[in-house]
Amino acid sequence: MPRKNGDFSSLVLQSQAIAPAEVSRREIRKVDSKTPMSGGRILVVEDDDCLRRVTQAQLEKCGHQTAIAGDVPDALAVLEKQPVELVITDLNLPGMSGLELLSKVRNEYPDTSVVIITAYGTIETAVAAIKAGAYDYITKPVHPDELKALVSRVIERHRLIDEVRLLRSTLDEKYGFEHIVGRSGSLVQVLDSASRVAQTDATVLILGETGTGKELIARAIHLNSLRRDQPFVIINCGAIPTELLESELFGHVKGSFTGATNHKKGKVEMAEGGTIFLDEIGEMQMDLQVRLLRLLQEREIEKIGSTSMIRVDVRVLAATHRNLEALVAEGKFREDLYYRLAVIPITVPPLRERPGDVAELVDHFFSLTKTRYGRTELQLPSSLMPYLLNYRWPGNVRELENLMERLVLLSRADEVTLADLPERLRQSVSREESPNSEPPAGRTIFKTVERDLIVQALRQCNWNKSRAARQLEISRKTLLYRMRKYGIVRSAA
Repeated sequence: MPRKNGDFSSLVLQSQAIAPAEVSRREIRKVDSKTPMSGGRILVVEDDDCLRRVTQAQLEKCGHQTAIAGDVPDALAVLEKQPVELVITDLNLPGMSGLELLSKVRNEYPDTSVVIITAYGTIETAVAAIKAGAYDYITKPVHPDELKALVSRVIERHRLIDEVRLLRSTLDEKYGFEHIVGRSGSLVQVLDSASRVAQTDATVLILGETGTGKELIARAIHLNSLRRDQPFVIINCGAIPTELLESELFGHVKGSFTGATNHKKGKVEMAEGGTIFLDEIGEMQMDLQVRLLRLLQEREIEKIGSTSMIRVDVRVLAATHRNLEALVAEGKFREDLYYRLAVIPITVPPLRERPGDVAELVDHFFSLTKTRYGRTELQLPSSLMPYLLNYRWPGNVRELENLMERLVLLSRADEVTLADLPERLRQSVSREESPNSEPPAGRTIFKTVERDLIVQALRQCNWNKSRAARQLEISRKTLLYRMRKYGIVRSAA
């Protein structure tokens, strides 16, 4: 019988009962790995030759890739070659039982689901199978539609688990503290504070100008906390009209106001067990601040129109670009709420205060954007770096990221030119300071001092560039750029 091909490369045993002594003589067929997989990878363990053939045919008709075995030793031999997503096993097998196979699969292949099939459909057997870790339990004779529906649920479950793992891996790569770009002393201090507080449930107030990466820090805190497997819910208090923000935060009951046609969960309730991130908290109106204070103090909320309180288990992270102490002094922000939020205050420095990170950020976002848009051949010449390094970046990291995307999308040649830079960046280096002209005396003295400091650090570190960069509190890429800029080579020692 022809089988659907896929990337399932485990052994496929012939459709015949195989005694343990005959395992070495079984025939093996590899499944072609180049054809797209249309279903799941399934192992059928059944000692009845006819039923095994029928079950295999039904599964392959649905597009699944199958392996078959007549007893537990044969099944384990298949799994040793390549684990599958689902094992469908008869309960009564020669030698070891289906429950014993279930136990071995659960211990050795925890990502594999097991479905038990038996003619003895007693409640006791079903309970034993489920307690032992079986995904489900069906009785003979198995209807094809029942089998198809059950297998579909299992395979879809595995697809969702894989998607979650991929998403978590992607999030870890993007939002892990170790992946946040920048090595300046001020940023390292921020990341150190954030990583230490991540393992607690303390409320954190993240301060900093727009575009500095406050949400990035908040996500990293959540993903490195004990709540990482629970929701991370964001609400921008400045982007939602005041009259709607209360409902968005705390929810409402049906009929509580015009248009409230259904019960609605608020963002706080949606974050149950996890973290809620209140961005731009400085924009919240005073009446809502009272309700937020109750959440922080009592860990309970009241929906609009409800007369009962709901207990919630959430961690609160907040951020703002505004000066909350000044707002407190002006009577626009509650002092008691401010102190509740600022249990752990973390201030993210603006990019102009950590110029040593600019070169590394440029390289990071330029490379990332080139890959995203398929322009890997595009180059950013070092002659343009002075314009990027001298610019003050009022929009901070977000502005730099957006500029890299613009350069990748709009540059016509295979190399970014000065004309591709926005006027504001071209003006960041005056004519006297341009790469093709002589610098003024003050600049010359500054460059001489900077060159001497770099050479001194390299000598102290025995010309280990990574150690020298850490000593100078700049990234290694920035150090390499400045070494090229000043013509610093090992012979300078």
